[in-house]
Amino acid sequence: MKSIKSTNSACLVAIIFCFAVMSMSSPTAADDYTDLMKLIADSEDVRIDAQDLAFLLVTHGFNAEPKGDSVIVKLDDVVYEMTPNGVEPGLADILIEDSKPQVKAPPSAPELHNG
Repeated sequence: MKSIKSTNSACLVAIIFCFAVMSMSSPTAADDYTDLMKLIADSEDVRIDAQDLAFLLVTHGFNAEPKGDSVIVKLDDVVYEMTPNGVEPGLADILIEDSKPQVKAPPSAPELHNG
């Protein structure tokens, strides 16, 4: 009887552990973009330059590197160019520099033969 109770307790602990692991999902691209926008919009520093901005972004887990007077940030398949102390409020103005188009799957064989 005692071994059944310890087995049940072990199973309960394992189930709770599995639920905890499943609830910790990795952030999506939308979450990363939202976090980036929040970081940029919620702060203001008129003395920040590209080096400082890149350092700040890297310390917050973003893939960022200074490039001249701007910072290049890569999130998934999109490359953003950030200009510190631009026209907009916040730390930087953000432009999409490059975006890779989504690749469609090739048509299936029956679709190729339907003319």
